[in-house]
Amino acid sequence: MSQSSSSNYTLDELPPLIIGGAVCNTIYSKDPSKLPLADIFREAFSKGNTALDTSPYYGKSEELMGAALDSIKEEWPREKYFIFTKAGRIQEDEFDYSRQHVRKSVLRSLQRLKTTYLDAVYMHDVEFVTADEAFEALRELVQLKKEGIIKYIGISGYPVEYLYKLAYECSTTHSNEIGALDVILSYSHGCLQNNKLFDIYEDFLTKAHVKKLMNGSILSMSLLRSGPTHDFHPASKELRDAVQDSADKLLKEDNVELAELATRYAIKKWLFLPGEKDSEGKLKINPKVSTVLGVSSIAELESALKGFEDVRSDLDNGDEALFEKFQFLLGSHFNETWPSGIEH
Repeated sequence: MSQSSSSNYTLDELPPLIIGGAVCNTIYSKDPSKLPLADIFREAFSKGNTALDTSPYYGKSEELMGAALDSIKEEWPREKYFIFTKAGRIQEDEFDYSRQHVRKSVLRSLQRLKTTYLDAVYMHDVEFVTADEAFEALRELVQLKKEGIIKYIGISGYPVEYLYKLAYECSTTHSNEIGALDVILSYSHGCLQNNKLFDIYEDFLTKAHVKKLMNGSILSMSLLRSGPTHDFHPASKELRDAVQDSADKLLKEDNVELAELATRYAIKKWLFLPGEKDSEGKLKINPKVSTVLGVSSIAELESALKGFEDVRSDLDNGDEALFEKFQFLLGSHFNETWPSGIEH
């Protein structure tokens, strides 16, 4: 199978905000088939946010997104947007990183997403398999890249130090077979509760030679909001309670909703070049990074886009003091992590 058409976009042209497909999973949405995906995509694309992220692991996400994209294809042909998906994770405790399955998964994603090529494919949650299994799967992605089925390849996962370790080894020990990875997707490590991704950012770019870094789950899978955290969340009870207590305090004392503050924090600290402004006096966007946002409605999308523009305008709205207050209230739970995957 070869690539019959292709986006002319490169990773440098990837928009700062990517629309995430995890919301199409039943753990986030009661009935994902009722999500207004076509309307969300149409609105996002019209504002320049022409990139989507999904995975076979996210329930029927690929099928639902594929159908939505097909319904707007006259207005938005395939070459006008990016599609990122994943391979390797099948169920909660089921993984298959064999080259045969990786190829099968990618070809299935093409069918589900109704496309002849994928802009990028990550090996999904690499911490749950051995390093050797991850490297073998990446070799298959390299082959699919050579065949023109995939444009860019990478890895995703939770332990950010382990993501860096694998990325570094790809560019050094395995440079002939794999080479520097194009994209890395980290989650819950570039947010108000945990900003370890920020500390290791430069190493990814300069030592592992990764081309683009993605920051996912900036609300840490529902942890960073005033409402209850989802039952599936792996955080300790102590961390959940600390976040909830701090969220209640912000709402009562400062009239600030934690989810909105956490969104502004992740956008400001990750997407812009510190201290640099464009000709309009707005903060300059960092071309090496993007953020994946899960939105379930037009209202949520509009709120996220407004947050982005507000931050970009660099208005002095007192956010910095609120960021510091929340992290101070967390105490020892700031940068706390939870176990994920196998020991490496």
